[in-house]
Amino acid sequence: MKKILTSLPFILLVAVIAGILIGLVANEQFILVVITIKYILGQFINFCVPLIIIGFIAPSITKLGSNVGRVLGLALILAYISSIGAALFSMGAGYAIIPNLSIDTNPDGLRMLPEVPFQLDIPQIMGVMSALVFSILIGLAAVWTRAQLIPRLLDEFQRIVLAIVTRVVIPILPIFIAATFCGLAYEGSITKQLPVFLVVVLIVIVGHYIWLTLLYGIAGVYSKRNPLDVLRHYGPAYLTAIGTMSSAATLAVALQCAGKAKPLRKDMVSFGIPLFANIHLCGSVLTEVFFVMTISKMLYGTIPGVGTMILFCLLLGIFAIGAPGVPGGTVMASLGLITGVLGFGDTGTALMLTIFALQDSFGTACNVTGDGALTLTLTGYVEKHGIEPDESLNRKLFEPEDEAKIGF
Repeated sequence: MKKILTSLPFILLVAVIAGILIGLVANEQFILVVITIKYILGQFINFCVPLIIIGFIAPSITKLGSNVGRVLGLALILAYISSIGAALFSMGAGYAIIPNLSIDTNPDGLRMLPEVPFQLDIPQIMGVMSALVFSILIGLAAVWTRAQLIPRLLDEFQRIVLAIVTRVVIPILPIFIAATFCGLAYEGSITKQLPVFLVVVLIVIVGHYIWLTLLYGIAGVYSKRNPLDVLRHYGPAYLTAIGTMSSAATLAVALQCAGKAKPLRKDMVSFGIPLFANIHLCGSVLTEVFFVMTISKMLYGTIPGVGTMILFCLLLGIFAIGAPGVPGGTVMASLGLITGVLGFGDTGTALMLTIFALQDSFGTACNVTGDGALTLTLTGYVEKHGIEPDESLNRKLFEPEDEAKIGF
């Protein structure tokens, strides 16, 4: 019970409810304070976005690049294809479903929010795309030159940024979100928009199951093994992921579940499961794409164009590889895309963070379960190409103390 009361979804749910209730009875003077707090917190969160991009993308490239090989290359390709495939699948579903949802984009009788009386601007140290390009280049260059110092510095920087995210950004999110919903309730639109969130969450969960069915079906055909012999062992990992909302925290259970699956080669389990826990986030990506389309329709009256959404999906696949396996890691790592490519403002960002966090358990469970399908594909590949078991792959890629550091 204590874990539930202290979990991020529960805290955010309380923040949403508190914000709505306060907004319904607040006067203009109180709302002035609320929107000022929201503005300052929004500026701080936006300031952290380039730091998050550099802190997660660049170190991931150096770590993966230092072990370049055929199996690793295939694992990266599989993770990226699965992520962008899930994103494009979600995009297609969004264009088909969202226009038919009862989303009131121009509700009547709304009050106007007052102007922010005090604006504390906190400029980013660099633009979002500059941070992405810098991260890719510095990571690749470190691998090409076999640098020793830079990877260690980037790894240290990643731990620093992760500490900022877990100890500062995530704790202030409930306040930021409560302020956002307080403003929405004050305007009077929240009673018409909130029911849409519940419908969208259910649609996304169904999408997770469809994508897992596709992944395991393809893996079974390629490996010529029964994918159900893998999937049927994943119940404990799925439930653990729902409870922890963290791929990293679920890693030990996922390794046990995959280890019991006879179709999976043991060296591929010890290599693939820890690797995919950090680079394969198909469920989270699928969720995020559908949510941003819904919120865009809700706040701005239109769904982003096909070209914009395709660009968003392709870049989101890259961001997902470098995202941390912690609650909300995918959406936190991709805030730059949400604001830069899609043009979301503070309200859109807050809504995205809220609705994503409220279902993050199921997105993480989809990620973890999907890792089994990709590991089955790896097993089929090494057997088809006569690659003998490599004992070096049997080592733990995530030591217990590392799990403790990045778990939430």
